[in-house]
Amino acid sequence: MAALARLEQLGASRLRSGLDEAFAQVAGRFGRREVRLRARLCVEGLLSGLERKNGWSLAEYAGEATPDGMQRLFTTAKWDADEVRDDVRDYMIGRLGDPDGVLVGDDTGFEKKGTCSAGVQRQYTGTTGKITNCQIGVFLGYTTGRGRALVDRELYVPRASWIADPGRCARAKIPDQVGFATKPQLLQAMIERAITAEVPFGWVTADEAYGDNGPLRRFLEDHRLAYVLAVSCDHHITTPAGRIRADSMVRQIPRTGWQRLSCGNGAKGERDYDWALVATTGPAHHLLIRRSIRTPSQLAFYLCHTPAPAPLHRLGAVYGSDHVVEVRSFSHMIEPRRWSPAS
Repeated sequence: MAALARLEQLGASRLRSGLDEAFAQVAGRFGRREVRLRARLCVEGLLSGLERKNGWSLAEYAGEATPDGMQRLFTTAKWDADEVRDDVRDYMIGRLGDPDGVLVGDDTGFEKKGTCSAGVQRQYTGTTGKITNCQIGVFLGYTTGRGRALVDRELYVPRASWIADPGRCARAKIPDQVGFATKPQLLQAMIERAITAEVPFGWVTADEAYGDNGPLRRFLEDHRLAYVLAVSCDHHITTPAGRIRADSMVRQIPRTGWQRLSCGNGAKGERDYDWALVATTGPAHHLLIRRSIRTPSQLAFYLCHTPAPAPLHRLGAVYGSDHVVEVRSFSHMIEPRRWSPAS
């Protein structure tokens, strides 16, 4: 037990040392010393092993008797979350940047009990696998061979229950200029910001909610960005022979057309699958098909756009990037500054 305690203390010491260097990049965004110190302790708490991360637990971690200070940090304290985001992104580029990096789009839900949090409503979220009362955030991750990080976020604000009700938006302190945007549109906006900020990347990947979206794919293609985007099994693929469902194209693959490759490490070791690549409308467009080794009837489909030729193992690795950027513990990023965190 003593050895374990020493290891925990060593880990905490290393965390604080590295965090001091990182937090120095954003410290100037917090004008008052009190706010700056609280923000530093808040970030440390979020990165710690706390089982639950909320106003009470973060306040206790910081040695404060009540959550009032932590709540003020996210409601009335004067600092700009977008400026901090930009500082963190620049810090990340300096340490992880790689021209072959992958931007990873993902959304996740955060359950709520009330109706006052900005954008909250009953809606489906993969976090719980069901329809529940929650907010949904769309996130942009970045991964290279040197590491991974979250670099941007947007809150999904439903049209009917929020945007169409200006009074409700005002009570939740949603800025007047915020209009309705679909989740793919939010992801596109974040990719555009990454391009403007000159984030070095070569690929984009996301799940089928984004891969099935034609305007998002056309945006990436117009910018000559390579992508590996999941699509649904009934997604119609354009081929020289006409439009064909993705799952129907499996019948065109000969037995020798499958290759067994790993798409990266998982919790139980290498994630091996059988893969096949089928050309569609030209040399830059393919349908990538993944087949389970244990249960061959389990298939997944990915549209690929590669302005420059790319080997099959690289396409599989890009898909695998979607599983190494975890957003579920970053609920503090979901609400842009000045939006009410009330539950």
